[in-house]
Formats: sequence, structure tokens, C-alpha cells
Amino acid sequence: MKAFYIPLLFLASHALLAQPTKLQSEYLTNPLGIDTPQPRLTWQLQDSRKGARQTAYQIFVSTDSAQVQKGEVWKTAKVAFVRNLVTYEGSALKPYTKYYWAVQTWDQDGKPSGLSSIASFETGHMNQQNWKGSWISDARDVTIKPAPYFRKSFQTTKRVRSARAYIAAAGLYELYLNGQKIGNHRLDPMYTRFDRRTLYVTYDVTKQIQEGKNAVGVLLGNGWYNHQSTAVWYFHQAPWRSRPSVCVDLRVTYEDGTTETISSDTSWKTALSPVIFNSIYTAEHYDARKEQKGWNTAAFDDSKWKNAINRPAPSLHIVAQALHPIRNVEALRPVSMVHLDDTTWVYDFGRNISGVTELKLKGNSGTMVRLKHGERLLENGRVDLSNIDAHYRPTDNTDPFQVDVVTLSGREDEFMPKFNYKGFQYVEITSRNRDLDLTPANLMAYFMHSDVPPVGKISSSNPTLDKLWWATNNSYLSNLFGYPTDCPQREKNGWTGDGQIAVETGLYSYDGITIYEKWLADHRDEQQPNGILPAIIPTSGWGYDWANGPDWTSTIAIIPWNLYLFYGDKKPLEDNYENMKRYVDHITDIAPNGLTSWGLGDWIPVKSQSPVELTSSIYYFVDATIVSNAAGLLGKPAEQQLYASLAKKIQDAINDKYLNKETGVYGSGLQTEQAVPLQWGVVPENLKSKVAAHLAKRVAADGNSLDVGLLGTKAILNALSENGYADVAYTLASKETYPSWGWWIKNGATTLYENWDIQAKSDISLNHIMFGEIGAWLYKGLGGIKPDPENPGFKNVWLRPNFVKNLDQFEAEHEGPYGKIVSSWKRSGTIIEYKVTIPANSTASVFINSKKVKLDGMPIVGTDSKQGFRLLTGNYTFLIEE
Repeated sequence: MKAFYIPLLFLASHALLAQPTKLQSEYLTNPLGIDTPQPRLTWQLQDSRKGARQTAYQIFVSTDSAQVQKGEVWKTAKVAFVRNLVTYEGSALKPYTKYYWAVQTWDQDGKPSGLSSIASFETGHMNQQNWKGSWISDARDVTIKPAPYFRKSFQTTKRVRSARAYIAAAGLYELYLNGQKIGNHRLDPMYTRFDRRTLYVTYDVTKQIQEGKNAVGVLLGNGWYNHQSTAVWYFHQAPWRSRPSVCVDLRVTYEDGTTETISSDTSWKTALSPVIFNSIYTAEHYDARKEQKGWNTAAFDDSKWKNAINRPAPSLHIVAQALHPIRNVEALRPVSMVHLDDTTWVYDFGRNISGVTELKLKGNSGTMVRLKHGERLLENGRVDLSNIDAHYRPTDNTDPFQVDVVTLSGREDEFMPKFNYKGFQYVEITSRNRDLDLTPANLMAYFMHSDVPPVGKISSSNPTLDKLWWATNNSYLSNLFGYPTDCPQREKNGWTGDGQIAVETGLYSYDGITIYEKWLADHRDEQQPNGILPAIIPTSGWGYDWANGPDWTSTIAIIPWNLYLFYGDKKPLEDNYENMKRYVDHITDIAPNGLTSWGLGDWIPVKSQSPVELTSSIYYFVDATIVSNAAGLLGKPAEQQLYASLAKKIQDAINDKYLNKETGVYGSGLQTEQAVPLQWGVVPENLKSKVAAHLAKRVAADGNSLDVGLLGTKAILNALSENGYADVAYTLASKETYPSWGWWIKNGATTLYENWDIQAKSDISLNHIMFGEIGAWLYKGLGGIKPDPENPGFKNVWLRPNFVKNLDQFEAEHEGPYGKIVSSWKRSGTIIEYKVTIPANSTASVFINSKKVKLDGMPIVGTDSKQGFRLLTGNYTFLIEE
């Protein structure tokens, strides 16, 4: 059957011509302080005409915003190119320079757009040798608990044109100028392997600089650098561990063009702060009586403070932090407060989140208030930590888990942790002072996470399904802190298994490339010369000899490949190619026959355990396949063939040992055993229908219920819906009895759990993303939205909707690099109305399994199994008779 090409009616006189919009540099809007010498420039087209597309572009880059079109830094010719991702190739970028850029495009008729609005990017140090500041600290003793203050007074004698603060820290910091906190970021800089790579952040502080006397202040926290709490991962024994240190360059440019840099050195003064203890893992303790009012202002008398000391730089690789920062994204008021007794109050914020609470309270000086944060309540109404404190190994009782401790000053005190976050729904406040009188207004909560822009939306006629999508997003965000984590309370670790399972879920709903590229750099920092990666990244050294393996640490290949699919950008593959190749080569060394048992396997299944050798070997196959594909894209044909042959060898070894070709059964036919080979393309093409049929039968035999763990969860819904059993997949996805996602929702879940069994005795964190593939499946399995590997970044969109029974309406939206894609369907009797939106400058291949289809009122014959209905930009309505 031939592909059906849609005729287009152009109404140019009634439509706006194409206009480039949403200009970004390195996937950020007007970023400050980037170090890359060749930033990536992207844009979208705003054009409502059917068939709208770009045929050419021209880019202009200048240091003068009023003369951008002169392009004295870079001015391309008119380039015949249909994509909207271009790497800068102009004159060498200079440090501390703001570059303005714009783009003009030509449409399908060869007509030029107007010049886009002007965007910008500003360079930072660009080279480590440009730093002027020294690394300073207050001491060398890692056991000192209070966080240190640092300050420096300085004078400006001329009118200021602009000012930038560049700050790097081994630990965490808050930066102040003239008493004002700079920026709204939390927990800067992001966590890295500190002795191999340290991040710095740039701030525009022009408005905070005063004419005359000024003061810069820094409060420095421990973070993961000086881990004083003890848990099973040995962060307190990290090879980099030391007292936190900081390096600051405050670069002031005057109206006359001269510059002056106020830098950290031993003339800076330091003293201990009221943050008397801070742990990224447990909590924060604050003594309001120790506050020094005005410590970060020019008028403050620091004569009693001591001088800072010089310290060596934590690493030889200090680079710009170019990613969406952590912020307090959403404020929550308590939905209820219970006064249990004279000294105990319990607040319920209505949903499980990652973040902090803010206490505003007045009490007698010296009154100690404890704020215990948890996910569950005991029968007596108090907060229960038993499900999340399993891995904590406290050395004494001075560092309680998830318990902030505040000592009041006698004034109106305000406290919100500066260097910590927690996972919680409930907060129990206790104090021995019976005179305290708390109300709901005394406590606020803030949902805190990497502030990645939302790009996806799901809605349906099934309220449980909608709540499940929302809960999945809550867990995803709760576990995004400059790197993907497993849970925000018990661990905060960058588990690779959770990361690879949830990457599509994240990318369908959020613009997360900046976070993932940073995390991949963490992978490169942690990889051993022989290719081995640890199970958690970053790590202090734990995880190289347990829990890693292809089923977990395939992140090094799976995540770059997904970034390529979702963004159409080869750079993640280029950056990580040698690393993923070295990883695959190591597996080949230890598994020359094509099969490997290295890995954890199908973690926390409902009841049945599949063979580790089967699942790990499949991930080995996936990695080899990705390396082969990457080699082809990067112009390495010999390596493409080498790893394609390796992938075929692995595939044959798996199928020779585990596949019964007569019955279509892998192993003993468990759900995971059937689903994982289907999901990852191991099943021979001529046997897919048999394998899928047995999977559907197995689900029925298991009472139409799940019997999978982590790896099976990633595979089962996709394996069913992509092989003719979408109704079975929907039955599992929408099920509301144990074991299922819906069972959690029906029992009040606002996040995803770590265990199918809510009453399990272990592994029962209530905010885990490990079972989160369902969030991606809603876009893929019901909405049918998928990137086309041949035209990635949704340049061509694959649309394979499944109009499942027992669901009357479904809509998925995803904003890809070219704009918003909509796949929406509604059932009325035997007719499905299916609406599609394809953004400007992209196309779609729509696959509909029906012989009775009308498109925009016009009958059409059918769909080609490979090409589908080929649609150009526009809004379309299909009527499909079931």
C-alpha cells in the first residue's frame, strides 16, 4: 500500500509568514557565563500555515545589540538547511563578553522571514587561567560543624556599567552583595566528583553594586564535599573530603571601559555562622541567637573576624555550570495541622515532595524546636521515619535523620534550610516549651528541584490515569537535583538503573537535556580506564563492585541515544562515544561468548525473578547496537560494522539459549522474560507475533496483573502496545487493584513508590522514580508520539495512537525542538475523532490500523506499514470507523 500524501491549500494572504522564535544557546535562554567555545544555537518557527517549513537560514552574531545584522563576529551566508540546530563557527569567543545573535529564515516558497528577536549568550572565564581569585577557607578541620561566613568590603570610585560575580565552591554556597542574596538558585554548585571537576556559576550583579562602599558575603555549606553524616555509601570517607572552600571573582566594568576584579584572598574575613550544622543527607541545625545582623553589608564591623586561609583548588577542571538550576519551584501551605499535645504539632502538606520547610516563629530565647520530616504517620498521628531511615548509620544522637533543629532568639525568627533538602509530606514540630502556640501559618513547604521547563501534558477520560501521570512527574522532579536520583529522603543517590529507566519519562514531560548532559559528564569523570562505571554517579568510590552492570550502567549509551532522538543533536553521542565504546569493550572482555550475568537483574519484582543473564545480555546487546548506530552517525563506518556484528553475535547467543522458536517462549515465559526481548529488539522479526502472543497469555494467566520488577516495568507496556496488544497494556496501566500503579493512586499516592506492596517490610520509599516508565508510555502507547530515528528531534514525528477499549478520550502534547505536537482522540459510538497538530518545519508519519478513515472530511484508503500517512505542518482531523 502506498503512502498517502496530503494535498495542501496555501492561504498565504490570510496567514502570517514564518518568524523565528524561542532562540536559545546551549538549550538555555540568554545564558550567562558559558565556557563552550562553540555554543549550539536553536530556534523554532512560528508559522500557522499548513506545510510551513524552513528551506534556508542566516545567522548573525555581534557584540553590539544595535548592530546585530552586521554580524561582525559571525555572519553566515544564506544556508540551505531545514534543521534549526546550528553550532557556532565564527570568530574565537572572548571571555567576559556578551554576544547578541539573531536568525533569518526562508520559507517553503523561498520568502524570507523578518529578522528574529535578538537573543544573547555571555561567556565566562573560558579558561581556568583567567581566574584571579584564590581558593580560601576558614580552616582545615573536617569535623568543624558550623558553616563559615566570608566577607570583603570594597570601594567603587566610578560609575558602574556592569558587574558579574563568578563563584566556584567545593561544597555549597549562598552569595550576598550589600545584604541582598544574589539569585534564586538553591544548592549551587551542582554535585560533581569534586576532585575531577568543579562547577562555577555566573551572576549579573550590576543592580546590587552601589556607588562608594560595598560588601560581598558568602555563606559556605558542606554539601557532598564534606559529608559529616554517616550512611552505607561511605561519603564521609570520600577521597576529596575537606573543609569547604570557595573562589570568587567579582568583575566590575565601569562606564569608561576599565575593569576591576574583587577576588577572594586571605584579606577576606571569616567567622562561624548561626548554621551550626548542615548535612545534605540528614538536616540542618540553626541557632538564631548567633545571628550577626548586617554581616554581609558594608557598614558591618568585622574587626573581630579572622582572616581566611588559602587552600588548594579542589580540582584542575573548573568549568561553567550551564544547566537549569535548582529552585524553590512551588510553595505549599499545609492542608491540615493537628495539635497532638502541649509540645507536638503535625502538619500535613497534602502531597509527597522533595524540598524544605520554612518556619516563622517567635519564642523565648534558647527554645529548641525540632522539625521532623517524613512520608508516613504512625497510628498515634506522629511522623514515622521507619520506611526511609534504613541506610542511615548515625555515630551519635546529635544528627537525627530528616530533623531540622532550630534554637530561637526571642525575636521573630525565620528559618529555611540553606544546604539541605528532604522528602516528605508530613512535618512534626516538637518543643519542650509548653508556651509555644503554633498555627498553620507558622510553616510553609517548598517543592524544590531542578527547574526544568515542562514540555508535555497528558489528559484523559480516566481520572486515575491522569493522577498517575501527575504522580509520575512529581516523583521525577523530586529526584532531579542537577542529576537524576532514586529518592529524595533515604539516599539522594544517582542510581544509574533508575536513571536509564526514567529518561524517556523525563524527556517527554520536561526539557531536561542540560541536566542529562551534566550527568553524562559525571559518568565520564567516574569511568575507570577499563570501562567500568559505578552503580551510583557521582560516587565517593562505592558501587564499582556491586549493583553495577549492563542493566544499570547502560546509562552511558542509552541516555546519549535518547538525547539524540529527542533533540536531534549528535553532540551527546560525540561527547560520550569513546566512553560507551570502552564500556561495551569491557563487557566483551568478560563475556566473550556474548552472554553476561553481570548485573542486578529485575529489581523488586512482584513475585517472579527472571534470569540475570537474560536481562543483562539484552542490555549488552542494546549498548553494542547504540555504539554501532553512533559510529555510523559520526562517520566511523568500520566501527559501525564491528559493533553491528557484535550486536548480532549477542542477539544470536541470547536467542540460542533462551528462545524456544517453536513456542515463542523465552526462558520459563515470565512477563519480564517475554517483554524485555520485545522492547529492545532482540526477538527475530518472524517470531515477534509468537513472543507477543505468549506475553499476552502470560498476563492473562497472572490474573491480568503485573509480575515484573524494574527492568520488566520498562518493557512490558511497550512490548504489548507495539505488538498488537495495546488493550492488554491499557488493562495493566489502568488497573486499580494490587499489584499496579493504580493501586498506589487509589491508596492516596501522590508520587510513585519503591515497592508494589504498600505494606512491604523493606524497600518502601514512597517517592521513587524506578517504576516510572508508565509516564513515557502514556505518550507512546496511547498518544502514539515517538521520535523518528531517521529524522530525530521530532523533525519527523511518528504517530501510532492506540484507541484502546474502555477509554473514551485521550490527549498527549509534547513540545519538541520544532514546537508543540498534539495527538488527541475521542470516541463517539463506533467513530474515533483523531486530531493531530504538527508544528512548523516538521512532518509526521501517522499510522492508523483501520480501513475506514476520513482525513479532514475526505475518505482515504489506508496506511503504508512503513511510511504511514505523510503529513506536513498543520492541524488535521481524522474520522476512523472502528
